Amino acid sequence: MIIAGVGLTVLVVLVVGVAVARKVDGDSANYLVAGRRLGVPLVAVSLTAAAVDSNATVGNTDLTSQFGFWSGASLALGLSICLLLTGLFLAKPINRMKLFTLGDFFRIRYGRPTEVVASLVMLLSFVTLLAGNLVACGFLLERFAHIPYAWGVLLSIALVLAYTVAGGLFSDAYTAVIQTAITVVAAVSLLAWVAYTYGIVVPEGLGPFDLGQLTDSAQGAPINWATLVALGIGDIVAIDFMQRVFGARSPEVAQRSCFVAAGFTAAIGTMFALVALTASAVLGISVEDGPVLFTLLAEHAPPLLAVLVLSGIVAASFSTASGAILATSAIAVRNLLGQRRIVVGGPDPLLRWTRLAMVPICVLGAVLAIRVSQTGILLTLAFDVMLACLAAPFALGLFWRRPGAVAALVAAGVGLVVRLTFLALTPTLYGVPNDLLYVPNDLVGAGFDGWATLVAAVAGIGTYVLVGWLRPRPADERASEAEQLAALDRELAEVEAVPAPVATTAAPA
Repeated sequence: MIIAGVGLTVLVVLVVGVAVARKVDGDSANYLVAGRRLGVPLVAVSLTAAAVDSNATVGNTDLTSQFGFWSGASLALGLSICLLLTGLFLAKPINRMKLFTLGDFFRIRYGRPTEVVASLVMLLSFVTLLAGNLVACGFLLERFAHIPYAWGVLLSIALVLAYTVAGGLFSDAYTAVIQTAITVVAAVSLLAWVAYTYGIVVPEGLGPFDLGQLTDSAQGAPINWATLVALGIGDIVAIDFMQRVFGARSPEVAQRSCFVAAGFTAAIGTMFALVALTASAVLGISVEDGPVLFTLLAEHAPPLLAVLVLSGIVAASFSTASGAILATSAIAVRNLLGQRRIVVGGPDPLLRWTRLAMVPICVLGAVLAIRVSQTGILLTLAFDVMLACLAAPFALGLFWRRPGAVAALVAAGVGLVVRLTFLALTPTLYGVPNDLLYVPNDLVGAGFDGWATLVAAVAGIGTYVLVGWLRPRPADERASEAEQLAALDRELAEVEAVPAPVATTAAPA
């Protein structure tokens, strides 16, 4: 019954995703940014669906049950902080730029070499994010459908690819309505059932008001702060979030949508964390039995509730995976290969090659998911790298005009080297054994876990500020920025001048 109910949800998502694909109408602008016509409801729910994925649900409950509220809930709360900061400072100016991908910003602001470096970092991070969502789907199918984990990962990525390749951001936004509705109802229903059946029980020292988790190193404070900072600031450079911001029909719509999504994300993450605390305290469920949430639903929850919650997890994972596939493929084709939008005189090559690029992106994500079967850890690591390398060139560079390409490239290089070095040297990764890239050594112990994120962030951001101050952007880079902006305007204007159906015309932001 459970797997049949989840399967029905997946079928509905697939049907809706494929049905709205006609809105693409052969134009990469419709495919990548939904023609810049999305209103608050669609942008807000798609941002929420992107934030509340398997990492913020399954990963959240696993970490909360082991280490306390702030260890798990920080996954969702960090993403909520990111959406809040994006709404306050970034959504309006970045929407006005009418970009197709976040990589376009780095080309316009810093030039082609920085565009390539930033794109490679974003590809690395978002393949990791994609893998984190496939992990939860693989475990779900293994537990409830008795499908081997690796095959479950492959089946999940094939289903997501099916509707993403058809409709792009339109499919993602419209299916997000279903996905977010299911997730919200599931979270509320699960918390209500747990409260009614067992009461909300918080083990001593592990609750939301036990702030030792944020102040005491022995209670994991560095790791918890690292999670909040990596997701709250590093996720600002999230290409899937930004793809949805680009698709908003106005700067005001983009800003309001970020605020709405921030509220939903924080609320849902908090509910799942409280459920995990009660499950571990009352029922003795632990990660040794598999994902905590799956054990609770399989062995204790009513079947209908299990169907609802599992459908919400799958729907949320699909939405985030869909956004990651779309944005990553667009970055690879447009910003690495240099393909541009052309719809005059034949098929749009940017659209065609973005669809084709989704296949190798999906293969890489599946391989990583099979190799590293962690959920919340992969999410945080993805934006850990973004925080160290690109947060300063993006967030500061949008407003501070003094730094140039040298500052951005040196900062990205320093941040990446420092973070990967600590990743190789630290035996644990956010509280769990580091089976990703650990090199046995006597230099760094488990106590440095968490600090590695913060030190790498300070190194990357500090380098950008220092180099930017010492070496101002030269005049030729400023002239190049003006040329790139003019080229982007021509790319839009040439298409808009061609007689076409309303669906292919980008609405003014």
